[in-house]
Amino acid sequence: MTSDRSVRTEAPGGAAGWHSVPHPVVMVDRAGVIRGLSDSARSLLPDAEVGARFVDTAPPWLTCAHVRFLRDQVVDAAQASTMGELTGRNFEARPSALPGGEVAWWLVEDTHRTLRNAQEELARERGRAALLDDVSAVLMTSLNFERCMEATAQMAERHLADAAVVVAPVRGERMPVVCSGADGAAEHRSVEADPAEVSGLSEALRGFPPVPSRWIDPASVPDWLIPSHFVGQVGSVLITPLPGHGVPAGALVLLRRGSHTAFSENEERFARLFATRAGAALSAARLYAEQSAITRTLMHELLPPTLAANEDFELAGGYRASADHELVGGDFYDVHPAVDADGETLVVLGDVCGKGLEAAVLSGKIRNTLQALAPLADQHEAVLKLLNSALLTPDNSRFATVVLASVAHRDGQLKLRLTCAGHPPPLIVRNDGTVEQTDTRGMLVGALPQFKARSTEVSLAPGETCLLYTDGLSEARGGPLGQEAFGEERLIGALAQCAALPAEAVVERMMMLASQWVTDREHDDMAVVAITAPRRTHLSAVDGHTAGRYIA
Repeated sequence: MTSDRSVRTEAPGGAAGWHSVPHPVVMVDRAGVIRGLSDSARSLLPDAEVGARFVDTAPPWLTCAHVRFLRDQVVDAAQASTMGELTGRNFEARPSALPGGEVAWWLVEDTHRTLRNAQEELARERGRAALLDDVSAVLMTSLNFERCMEATAQMAERHLADAAVVVAPVRGERMPVVCSGADGAAEHRSVEADPAEVSGLSEALRGFPPVPSRWIDPASVPDWLIPSHFVGQVGSVLITPLPGHGVPAGALVLLRRGSHTAFSENEERFARLFATRAGAALSAARLYAEQSAITRTLMHELLPPTLAANEDFELAGGYRASADHELVGGDFYDVHPAVDADGETLVVLGDVCGKGLEAAVLSGKIRNTLQALAPLADQHEAVLKLLNSALLTPDNSRFATVVLASVAHRDGQLKLRLTCAGHPPPLIVRNDGTVEQTDTRGMLVGALPQFKARSTEVSLAPGETCLLYTDGLSEARGGPLGQEAFGEERLIGALAQCAALPAEAVVERMMMLASQWVTDREHDDMAVVAITAPRRTHLSAVDGHTAGRYIA
């Protein structure tokens, strides 16, 4: 603080004198009317002017000191001096009694205290900024909405209040509520209540500006909005919105025990900053939860089906998306069972252009179209022509390759009718290990208005398998050098080793070999389906210990 105690004890004389005083000074008569003030005092008391009432233009700490000085008639001016803040700076006001009964109040800035206060405020702001960064870091690490609510309540209790409650927007007829707990554990509630019962809560849930804490009666806060360990202790309440991304994320309720610790304006401002960070995290978590639910619903429709057992033939499928973190892609397979005992089961395997979710959406459209066309399963070319028309676009950008297999058990053999549309022809592995390529071909579906295809029929003896596959398997690049294609020759050789194996074993081996070939390298979607004529066998054993053998 300035050490000069020899300030003037007389009012400046004349207009020039007011400009020459070393400190701001204001002269007030016994009636409390301002009779003079220096130019520097005008900058500190902008509403003050000669003839104005002192009480209307000066802060309470200064006007109260003036009343005490006149009342007590203090002789020692140092004893009558007082401290206070003006325009964010600290001043000592020293009175001087003048001959005419007026009092001159000299305003001497306490520069040391002002600097100290500024440093303390800077430290507080830095601490708050660091806390807000921590809040964002902690809350943004989880995209689970309930865990974000828990973390928000716990951090608010730790840094802002004695207890905290997070209220999410009403879902149906209930409000999700999370309270901070006495032992640090969060308390979850699902409340059926009207938020309008609590002053400021309904507004906060709609994203309106907060109601000042001094306007909220603590006695009006219902028990469902108070943590179990805090009931009966509420002395002051602060309710502020949790702003979200376009839609409010909820409301934050802060509770303190005694009214003497009511929230200050600075604390309310900081609580709103905290709520802004927390609201952003909660909004992101809620959006993620909604998108995850939508994705799960869509994925359920897009994922390859589980192939059920059939009395007349074995059926197994395998699928691997182009990226390990993706569940669906452009390859697909489906099965449409026969509607009666004499009918044919339609097996479909296809590959659409592109990868990822966009390709999966197109494959979903193809699967739905083929499901609608399943009653025409005995007319492959007609089915593919209708599918071709459904996929046509002006730029011919949505096309696919498809193979259809109609399966029926007749005359002791498994009969297959196969039709390819721009797709690799299926392979047949006989019981002696011979692998045959079926004679079927056709145009891409969705590429041109005209469509042509040629079907073929094959028979499978017990134990023989027909393999449908996408080119992601034969064209997969890998091997020792990482760029060699798996190729049809290697594919045929691997299938030859699967002679007489069940359908599931064939699929498992083909997918395992492909995975070993590409390892962790980039690859296309892969899909295979094995259709196997089952052996009519039973398992026998020579004794009770040795392995049994299959007998035809």
